[in-house]
Amino acid sequence: DSGSPAARSAAAWVGAVGAALLAAALTLLPVPFVVEQPGPVYDTLGEVDGTPLITVEGAPTYPTTGSLDLTTVRVSGGPGGSVDLLAVLVAWLHPDRSALLAEQVYPPGTSAEEERRRDTRDMTASQDSATVAALTELGYRVPTTLTVVGAAPGSPADGLLLEGDVVQAVDGAPAPDLTALRAALDVVGAGRSVTVTVLRDAEPVEVPVRTALGDEGQVQLGISVDVDYADDDLPVQVAIEVDRVGGPSAGLLFALGIVDLLTEGPMTGGLEVAGTGTIATTGEVGGIGGVAQKMAAADDAGADLFLAPEANCDEVVGHVPEGLRVVSVATLAEARDAVEAAGRGEAEGLPECRP
Repeated sequence: DSGSPAARSAAAWVGAVGAALLAAALTLLPVPFVVEQPGPVYDTLGEVDGTPLITVEGAPTYPTTGSLDLTTVRVSGGPGGSVDLLAVLVAWLHPDRSALLAEQVYPPGTSAEEERRRDTRDMTASQDSATVAALTELGYRVPTTLTVVGAAPGSPADGLLLEGDVVQAVDGAPAPDLTALRAALDVVGAGRSVTVTVLRDAEPVEVPVRTALGDEGQVQLGISVDVDYADDDLPVQVAIEVDRVGGPSAGLLFALGIVDLLTEGPMTGGLEVAGTGTIATTGEVGGIGGVAQKMAAADDAGADLFLAPEANCDEVVGHVPEGLRVVSVATLAEARDAVEAAGRGEAEGLPECRP
């Protein structure tokens, strides 16, 4: 009897099982999301598969202790990969994971091969920037080419120094690198007329420009420059195994590793230090993605201190694992000072991210 209570109960049971199976099947369907979670950490002072992450030639290196760990994010989905709905739901519920629409992370239509090439290009640029920033921090003169990429509208150089100009000198004082250019401007002071010698279409041109005072009190011309250099001109040769680990966000930790290896005495004082951040050749530390996952990875690895880019402070606040000290840094010099202070047991008072 199809109307009997037993029959109705059986039908309801079959319906419930069917609905559960359908729901389970739906959770396994691929969805256009990217899931991020804590990845492995690598000590820039150590080795991977028996190969040192940093190798230095042309200068003495020194033994060190502790670690300078770069942190990574394990990414599922995106070009060449996929995630299912269940993984996305778990990520939304897990404090150390995140799920984003793939189009929020990758340009639409990006192929796996295009993403691989971009990663390789970014990792190579990260190695170059880390090397130049570290050697400059240590006082080495790194010959560079300073090419004007633009002038701020209304700045003294607007309309005078042009895109593509290669800066050579200021009032006759050579400007072979950014440090020398800044020093030459400091000697002149703000509000003075200077003659900037540039190469324009391969011909030397002298351009009179009036200096100005920047927002942070620095003497400036109001130009942005691209800093480039030739590997063969570096005073110390540094090789970084970026094909094994790393990426743009590993730049800061690679730079610190180079500084530590070329400096007598352990920078960390034996502490386990981790961190993240891009690095410019000029030493500025840039923001990155996945900072919450990287802090979790550092905490899982037993880090005593985590260096976070100042630009990421909004994402740091509210996601710091209990017991992990996080210090915000904006430059390589600040990061070095923070690590050395912590190594001396003077971590109290170091800058932190505030709400």
